[in-house]
Amino acid sequence: MTAKCVMVLGTTSGAGKSWLTTALCRHYARQGLKVAPFKAQNMSNNARVVQQGEIGSAQYFQALAARAVPDVRMNPLLLKPERDTHSQVVLMGQVDEALSKMAWRGRSASVWPVIAQALDELMAENDVVVIEGAGSPAEINLSESDIVNMRVARHAQAACLLVTDIDRGGAFAHLYGTWALLPQDERGLIKGYVLNKFRGDATLLAPRRRCCRPSLVCPRWPRCRCGGSTVCPKKTVCLTTAAPPRGR
Repeated sequence: MTAKCVMVLGTTSGAGKSWLTTALCRHYARQGLKVAPFKAQNMSNNARVVQQGEIGSAQYFQALAARAVPDVRMNPLLLKPERDTHSQVVLMGQVDEALSKMAWRGRSASVWPVIAQALDELMAENDVVVIEGAGSPAEINLSESDIVNMRVARHAQAACLLVTDIDRGGAFAHLYGTWALLPQDERGLIKGYVLNKFRGDATLLAPRRRCCRPSLVCPRWPRCRCGGSTVCPKKTVCLTTAAPPRGR
């Protein structure tokens, strides 16, 4: 079994990557596919304990949405901020003091083999792996040490969705700017664009939506007072144009 991979990238933090990943996990699980979520690196003090240690809360709930048992391989690297310039590093569910003392940019060479192995194992055991990125894939100051966005996308040869929050304004600039900052070989991995939190008349997006190829999706949900929770049970999503991976 070698999984097809779908990856949710965002133009910014808070664009909606976590909940869209959660929705896709349930979407594919409902089709009878064996599904696992994956996020190479999560920075959060919100964690859940699983059999092998700790993972980020988002990946825990994504696993439940996928009808899978939460596993440390779904979030092999968890950073728990302790102050502005220091985080506790949790690798494969366990605190790693040596990595916690290491400089940020120096960690990637040490942790990438572990991340790649965790992803490879999930791909070997599932029909679909739904991968979540972090921040933006176009953070050019971080690209050389990237272990969570396009390096993961290339490794998995994932079909990537790029999501932006239309409530923030400048949605098309965010989408196009992110795409334009990616190297040419990585742009081809972007297979669709998502306008998160769109409300109103979708025809008002014309003709601008022509700049987003191959497809632009507008998930909708009723207004909710969750206070911006990463994974909110009240949020509903319609992804009628986001087809499942082919071949399964």
